[in-house]
Parts: sequence; structure tokens; C-alpha cells
Amino acid sequence: MEKLFVQWGGGNIGRSFVGQVFARASYKVTFIDIDERLISALNAKGEYVVETVFNDAVELIPIKGVNAINANDQEAVNQAIGNCALMGVSVGKNVWPHIAKQLATAINERYKADKNAPLDIILAENIHNGAAFVTSLLQQYLPPDFPLKGYVGLIETSIGKMVPIQSGSDPLIIRAEPHNDLFVNREGFLNPIPAVADLRPVAPMEAYVDRKLYIHNMGHATAAYWGFQKYPEREFIADVLGDEALLDRVRQTMGQSTAILCQLHKGVFTKEELNDHVEDLLSRFKNQALGDSIFRVGRDLPRKLHWEDRLMGIIVKGEALNLPWDLIGEAYLVALEFKALDGNGKREARDQQFQESLEGLSLREKIYKASGWSTSPHPQSLFDSIANKFEALSSTH
Repeated sequence: MEKLFVQWGGGNIGRSFVGQVFARASYKVTFIDIDERLISALNAKGEYVVETVFNDAVELIPIKGVNAINANDQEAVNQAIGNCALMGVSVGKNVWPHIAKQLATAINERYKADKNAPLDIILAENIHNGAAFVTSLLQQYLPPDFPLKGYVGLIETSIGKMVPIQSGSDPLIIRAEPHNDLFVNREGFLNPIPAVADLRPVAPMEAYVDRKLYIHNMGHATAAYWGFQKYPEREFIADVLGDEALLDRVRQTMGQSTAILCQLHKGVFTKEELNDHVEDLLSRFKNQALGDSIFRVGRDLPRKLHWEDRLMGIIVKGEALNLPWDLIGEAYLVALEFKALDGNGKREARDQQFQESLEGLSLREKIYKASGWSTSPHPQSLFDSIANKFEALSSTH
């Protein structure tokens, strides 16, 4: 019998990555979405194309045996989730509260039909503590005695696939990089882990989530912030990384993160593995065909400069371990001055307001406010230690 995979969220990651991974492993894939144009197109054609691009190399991958249903059609949602072998969700953290009731309803219907058919859900989102977050949402809509932990496997992931802003208007063609490794928490499954070529079951998941945030995201952002500082007129990440000195600065900054992660997650990664990962990422950041803009990668400063995000998050961990983070700190200082323009020559309004709120403050006050340290559980003494080093860094520039 043909296996069914349900993918809630037919956006960039849903179609270019998760749906593709399972369709190519001989699953029939049903997308759940609210975009009626996408739903109609998928149902009319029964397939779509992933266009993988790496510099001059282009490959067209037809993804066949797909259909789609509207998330507002609860009966159809119940039927799909009731019949699937497993499912994935890629809607973004902010959308989860809007789908939780429909998903919970479908889970409960499946349970009533067959109490011995536990459902594994791949949380294809970069959400910190995603399983706990989703559990708290589903519990609001499930019966009080529902055996959530025993019936639903919530599988956290680390999503590293890079998908550019889509320039084409055809919903049946989506561009992405060739990278297809889907890292999943092997301890989250209730059923046997499916034999899918691109699935990478790993544990502990926290180590891989940290690797994504503190090496991939941190390195990408560092490229954007230094790229803008040195070449404010250039638009794309790949263009600034053509500068070998800038590329090497990004590499060394990522190297400080690898040293901290090796210490933080002893026995999970070797330094050689992480160094290879850095080189792989740098080659992907340099992918001209992605058209990844400096503006897109660097924007949203209130989030990216926060104490638990890509830069300050690893600085905090490095300081606690007494390991060097000066290069990451320099990237943070440069980020405070990030003023890239979008394709229409405009700044990100939220970032502009954020930077205006920091004007007139001392460096110590600026870092305290920019990082949102007042909401941090860390002691003031740790901030003072970090701020002292920032002041020393600033005086050398």
C-alpha cells in the first residue's frame, strides 16, 4: 500500500525540502495550506518542480504524486491525518497558534478511530524547544485525559536548507540549493524511524540546534554585517565573500563558535567535523545562484542581537566557558551599525527605530539594551564581564 506523508505548510521549506524528501522516498504527499492558488495548481497538475541551483549548475527535480487540501476544510484535514504514515509541519512559530486547534481535532479523530496508530509529527521549524512549545498548544484543544506523549511523537529538527526569496510567479516551480539533509531527533519517534535517504536521525538534538544557530546562522549574519561595513554598495552575500580577507574573517569567526560548541557538547562533534561543516557552509553562502541579499540575511536586529540568539547567545556560552569570542564580539559591534537597504532602496523600519533607540547611549548601555539583557536569567556579573571585553574590543577599532 502506498504510504502517505502529510505536509502542513506548502511554503518554501514545505515544498522545496520536506515534501521533496518524502516524495522522493516513494511517499504520496498531501499538502495542507490556505493558499487557494497553490492548492488548485497542485491538484490540477499532481506534481511540481524543485529547481536546485548551485552557481552555474541547475537541476530540475520533478516531485510527483502530490495533492493539496485547504486547512479550513476540517473534514479533509481529519481524513488526511487519519490515514497518513507520518506528517510534517512547516508554518513558522507565529502561525502555530492558528493551526493548533485544527491539528488537535484531527489527532483526536485519528485516536478515536485507532488508538494503536500513534502519529509522528516532524516539526520542520527552527523553534527552540519546539516539542514543548507544540505540546502546550495542542493540550489546549485536546481532551484533558488525552495521552499526548504516548500517542503523538513530536520530532524536533534542525533546518539548514537555504531557499531564496522566490522571484517567479509559478507556484509549481520553486528554487533552492541542493542541500537536503533533514536532521531529526531520533529520540522523538514513537514508530520505527522511516528509511528515508535524506533523513538524518541524531541525538542529542540540542547540539544540532546549537550548531545551526551558532555556526550556520551566526556565520551567515557575520558575512552580512561585515559585508555591508566593507562594501555598502553591494547587494548579495556571494559578492562580498569573493573578498578573500572578508571570507577568512567569517571563517575565523565561525571557528570561535566551533571551539565553544566542541566544549559545550563534548563527544557529540569533533573539531574536524565542525571545521568541515564550516567549509561546506562557506561554499553554500558563496552560491551566486541563490541571490541571497545582505539586507535579508542581516535585517531584524532586535531578534538577531538578542541575548539568546546567534551572536550574543554564543558569546554568553563562550564567556561562561572562559573561551575566546572576540571575533564574534567584533561582528556584534559591526551589526549595531548595519544599515543595508532593500531592493527598493529602503531600510527595515523596525531596525531603524531600534538603532535610533540606542543613540546617545554608552557602549555598555547600548549592548545591555540591544541584547535585551534585562530579560535574561544570567547574572549581572556575567554581563559586566562581557561588557568589559566589548569596551576593550571597541577601543582597538
